[in-house]
Amino acid sequence: MGLAAHSNAELLAEQAAEFGPAHVAMVDEAAGKRLDTMAPEAPILRGQQGIEELAAQKADIVLCAMVGAAGLKPILRAIEAGSRVALANKEPLVMAGPLIVAAARSRGVEILPVDSEHNAIFQCLHGHSRDDVECIHLTASGGPFYGRPRSELARVTPEEAANHPTWDMGRKISVDSATLMNKGLEVVEAMWLFDLPVDKIHVVIHPQSTVHGLVEFTDGSILAHLGLTDMKFPIEFALTWPERAGRPMGRLDLTQMGALTFATPDFSEFPCLSHALEAARRGGTAPAVLNAANETAVAAFCRHRIGFLEIAEVVEHVMQECPTDREVTLESVLRADREARRQAETRIGVLGA
Repeated sequence: MGLAAHSNAELLAEQAAEFGPAHVAMVDEAAGKRLDTMAPEAPILRGQQGIEELAAQKADIVLCAMVGAAGLKPILRAIEAGSRVALANKEPLVMAGPLIVAAARSRGVEILPVDSEHNAIFQCLHGHSRDDVECIHLTASGGPFYGRPRSELARVTPEEAANHPTWDMGRKISVDSATLMNKGLEVVEAMWLFDLPVDKIHVVIHPQSTVHGLVEFTDGSILAHLGLTDMKFPIEFALTWPERAGRPMGRLDLTQMGALTFATPDFSEFPCLSHALEAARRGGTAPAVLNAANETAVAAFCRHRIGFLEIAEVVEHVMQECPTDREVTLESVLRADREARRQAETRIGVLGA
C-alpha cells in the first residue's frame, strides 16, 4: 500500500503511522523535508516524479485524486502497471481522454469514476446496453451565484466563489462550480468514461444536489441516482466495487427532501460551460487547451489578479488563439497545455494591467 499528499506532511505522517504503507510520496519538497523529521517507517518519494513512481507500483486499485493536469502522468503510470484506477480528478480525462482510454483498454484496466455525478451514471448504466441509452443527464447545483444577475458577479471575491451551497470542496473545484466550468469538464470526462458523443450528454441545474445523475433510455424511461451530498459514498463505492460495503454513513430521508427542481442552464450566464462544450465538439487537444486556460485563470482569480467574470474571458481568448492538434498523444497534449498556459498568462497580464 502507498499513500501520497501534496503538502500536508502532518496528516500524511499520522496516516502512515496508522496504516503502515510500503511507500509514501509528497509532492511539495519543503513538506517532504518536514516529513523526514517525523520519521515515518516507509521510504519517502518526493516531487512529481515521486508521485509517478508511487503510481507505477502494481496495486489492486489506485485512487487518483490530484487536482488539475498534475494527475495525468500518474494515471498513465498506474494504467501501465495494470492497476484498477478509481478516478476522482476529471482533468486528465479532459486533457487526454483518447490516450487514457486506449491505454486502459490495451492493459485491460478498469477505470471507475469517483466524481459523484459520474459515479451515479455508472451505477445507473450497470447492466444496460449502451445501444439502449438515449442520453445521460449530469446535474449541477448552479453554485453559489445561481440566480444572481450577472452585473453583480464582477465584484465577487474568491472567498465567496469558494462558498459552495451544497458540497464541501477545495477552492479550485468550488470556483469551477461557480462558473459552471466544472460541469463542462464533466461533460468531456463523461464522453470518455461512457463512450458517448457530446450531444448525448445533457446538463441540468438541480440546486438541491439530491439527484446526482440520470440515464434516459430509448424507451423513454429514466433511472436516477439519489443520495446525500457526501463524497464518502462514491469513494467507498469505487473502492469496494463490485460489492457494496453495507456500512451506511447516513441515509437520505425521502419524506424530508422537499421539492426537487430542474432547469436548463443559461449559457449567457455561464459562458464557461459553452466554452467547454465547444472544446468537446472540436476534439483533439482543444479540451487540453480549455483545461490549461481555466486552471491558469482560476489561479489568477484566487490571487486577486483578475475578476470573476474575467475567468471566462481568459478561457475564450485562449480557445480562439491557441493552436490545437487533431492527434492526441502525450507530447501533443503537454505541448497544448504549455502553450495555453503561456497565452493565458499573457492575457491575464493585459486584463490586470
